[in-house]
Amino acid sequence: MGSSVSRAFGYTCAALGAAFFSTKAIFIKLAFQEQVDASLMLAYRMIFATPVFVAIGLWAYAKRRAKGDPPPDRASVAWAVLVGFLGYYMASAFDFAGLQYITAALERLVLFTYPLFVMLIGAAFYGQPLTRFGIAAAVVTYIGLAIVFAVDLPAGGRNTAIGTALVLGAAISFAWHQILAKRCIAPLGSALFTSIALTAAGVFCVLHHVVFGSGSFAASPRFLWLSFGCAMVATVLPSFLVNAGLARVSPQVVSMIATVSPIVTIGLAIQILGEPFTLADAIGSSLVLLGVGLFTWGDSRRKPAPAPQPAAQPAPAAAQASEP
Repeated sequence: MGSSVSRAFGYTCAALGAAFFSTKAIFIKLAFQEQVDASLMLAYRMIFATPVFVAIGLWAYAKRRAKGDPPPDRASVAWAVLVGFLGYYMASAFDFAGLQYITAALERLVLFTYPLFVMLIGAAFYGQPLTRFGIAAAVVTYIGLAIVFAVDLPAGGRNTAIGTALVLGAAISFAWHQILAKRCIAPLGSALFTSIALTAAGVFCVLHHVVFGSGSFAASPRFLWLSFGCAMVATVLPSFLVNAGLARVSPQVVSMIATVSPIVTIGLAIQILGEPFTLADAIGSSLVLLGVGLFTWGDSRRKPAPAPQPAAQPAPAAAQASEP
């Protein structure tokens, strides 16, 4: 009985985490109604969220020392910082910039394809085999994405192309985050690794606004509140919820539950932002969800190859616990 309750709680946490992650694009699009400044929104999101991740890191470090474990080695810390830069800061910068040009619904669908890039990068750089099932899932996904893109293109024109390309860059960057994170989860632990990587990403996000943005942090109260909401509701809270889910059910189950994410974003975009949603959008979105869902299901059932390369596998807990 207790086990069933624990699993049910895990499913609930994973579903709520996916749903709260889905609100990120809504907060950003609402903030852009007030002030279109992707680098400022990115900076404030991490200014509000980073103290929480620093606190998590201090707690994880104190727990590590209380157990008598040695301090983390410099190489692992440096690698975590690099992963934070390449896989989280860059993904967030591409994603926030892309939302200046495309709808929240299209952004979520494009970003949702990152597991397929994990597969392609693993095949290209780490010698992992491409399965027929994975290729078929990728074809279905990108046919669906092409349909949604074609629907949005006449209205958005060049902006739709630019925004989609930027969010594809975010998906590829986040795929690298998934792959590279594996190397330092074992020596650092999931909590400490996540803290170091996201704290580093927070610093890079602020520097990004200073160097590449206006450098001014002037913003209206509404913009600040929306940035705070993006930080707490769409970043910190779902990170805890997904981690709570991962503690009770498998990463594969959490990945499957995460397929609700685009559905939630699309629903919120229609209700809150008034974004159009046609039959063609529904067909394309369904194909994207089907393709990624099939790939995740098939990958969860695939037997691991003997003697896998450590860096070539996606990180099960830390990387899935935070979206760009």
